[in-house]
Amino acid sequence: MTKHFRFGIVAALAPDAEAWTGLARRTENLGYSALLVPDMLATLPPLLALTAAATATTRLRLGTFVLAAPYRNPSQLAWELAGLDFLSGGRLEVGVGAGRPDARADAAALGVPYGTAVERIAQVEAVIAKTRAAFGEARATSSEPGRFGQAVQRQGPKFLVAGAGERMMALAAREADIVALAAPPTSTDDDLRRPIAALRDRAGTRFDEIELSLNLLQVGSEPAPWVPAGYEAPTPGVVAVLDGSPREMADVLLRRRDELGISYVTVNGFYAEALAPVVELLSGC
Repeated sequence: MTKHFRFGIVAALAPDAEAWTGLARRTENLGYSALLVPDMLATLPPLLALTAAATATTRLRLGTFVLAAPYRNPSQLAWELAGLDFLSGGRLEVGVGAGRPDARADAAALGVPYGTAVERIAQVEAVIAKTRAAFGEARATSSEPGRFGQAVQRQGPKFLVAGAGERMMALAAREADIVALAAPPTSTDDDLRRPIAALRDRAGTRFDEIELSLNLLQVGSEPAPWVPAGYEAPTPGVVAVLDGSPREMADVLLRRRDELGISYVTVNGFYAEALAPVVELLSGC
């Protein structure tokens, strides 16, 4: 089943609060579908940042990219996510994962245990289950007085699961609404065929319901300012880099959707204006 394109901006920092809400408004005005905030101690706390963005926008969907399940109590997180959905008018999407490769240091700084891979994946499952339950309580809050049950999306938010490992992809096949393909920077279209095929096999009839997402590292020929000195641009043909005219870039994404099923494209906010002409060409197509 062919899905409509949508595009998201990944951002986590701003010089001040006014600049942050301005970034959210600019993201919306450029036609992007979503603003996504990562989960690292060096950046804005994601749920607070998204709450501020919610007050500055009206249509923009708001997502985490992605919450590290080991950092949080699933029940408390579910309560906070339900509140954010209420405050945003039902625009919340929840990306959740087992932690980046360097997330152990953040967990130690927060004073929380960072378990084995199996334990952390179980925590991801717990976050999804508790959040869906919390949103479902919006349908019958009178049965449990004193519990917040005013989430707008009563069927629950869309869940994005990111990962490449076998266990995480198996979880994604069972639970995810969106799967962010964790592709190394040198990956080509052909390199993505195998994990997508494996996801299709695991998901069975659910596969057509899953939105496939890919995060771009670079748009055009200009590297981002945080790239270290001596950086060598990826070779042509890698999926993480999109270059050429807006029409040429749009054609690459159209072909990729037709061949691989990838319809949700995200990119760092540094490239928001560079990708905007492609967003204009393809959004809703």
